[in-house]
Amino acid sequence: MTHTDIQQVLDWAVAEVGIPGIVAEVKDGDRTWFGTAGVADIKTGAPRQPGEYAQIGSGGKAFMAAVLLDLEAEGKLSIDDPVNTWLPGVLDVNGYDGNKITIRHLLSNTGGLFATGLAPELTNRYATRAAFLEHRFDEFTTEDLFRMTVSQPPVAEPGERFRYANGGFYLAEAMIEKITGNSFAEEVERRIVRPLGLTHTYVRPAQDMGYRDPHPRAYSKQFFKDGVDMAAVTPENWESLLEKPGLEPLDVTEFNTSWLPGNIVSTTGDMIRLVSALASGILLPPAQHRQMWTTVSTEGSNWLPHTRYGLGLFEFDKAATGGRTLRCVGGSYWGSMFFTASTADGEHTISVQTNIELRSWEVLRRIYEAGFGISIGA
Repeated sequence: MTHTDIQQVLDWAVAEVGIPGIVAEVKDGDRTWFGTAGVADIKTGAPRQPGEYAQIGSGGKAFMAAVLLDLEAEGKLSIDDPVNTWLPGVLDVNGYDGNKITIRHLLSNTGGLFATGLAPELTNRYATRAAFLEHRFDEFTTEDLFRMTVSQPPVAEPGERFRYANGGFYLAEAMIEKITGNSFAEEVERRIVRPLGLTHTYVRPAQDMGYRDPHPRAYSKQFFKDGVDMAAVTPENWESLLEKPGLEPLDVTEFNTSWLPGNIVSTTGDMIRLVSALASGILLPPAQHRQMWTTVSTEGSNWLPHTRYGLGLFEFDKAATGGRTLRCVGGSYWGSMFFTASTADGEHTISVQTNIELRSWEVLRRIYEAGFGISIGA
């Protein structure tokens, strides 16, 4: 492990990219290392530290996929079941067809759903500083999330191409609860948390606005300029509509995240255990493990570069890593970026968290290149 090189990237991320605080935890066989740069709290100057709780954002999608695949292994469902088998009529709106879109489509972001994260119902509440301050404590019900999922027409036919869409995972969570008769939190605890010993991972209740201690303050600069027409925002133009650089970040720590798929809080140590298990096949039976890592190209989707998407998670394209397999779980939203990558055998894993959203893909690329000793996309 090149700890010095990783530390240099962490320091660079704070000094040059404008990240308030960043941590990286590394497991390589029996060896571990933890590095930090920046602060957990801008006002007090408190440093980042091991064991901090943080929202994992879209990392919750991997938990949903793992639960559904485990249910498939028990014979409770097939991931090729149409959505209408379990949630009849929910998708039969605005041009969608719940008889053609399957669970697999939802989990692989290939169902043709539009980019739910850019839905005006969401962006109108949080996309400018003024709107965020007004709506940060709004709670989304399951019905609200369902309506948002189908509020705009399809962008492709089912199975045609990858388009990142939170909406499919709102349906996935509802399916888990309908099929099991238990809450999503109970199923995560029973099927993932307890078997892997994730003692610092939990599904955050919808009404919970804070975090267990220790935790960093969360900051955001992910805001559009005042006056932007949110209905005109697309996956292609959104970056050009953001605020001018140089503004101070907004403290967004207290924030209702009931709209996040899974709404899961964890630590870098626990995410290393999870991703090691998912990458290597420890958690799921062989057939379901193969399904999880059957990937589709994300090229042309304005998503993360050099990646292929599986079921709720992704891996770097081997053509961009010199043939090395790196498997990942990650997410970014207002105030947090949390990415964890592992070799396929689960022996070498690196988890990175920043107390601001993803500011630059270059941060992750440099950390993983230094930590795994490879070039990505060279």
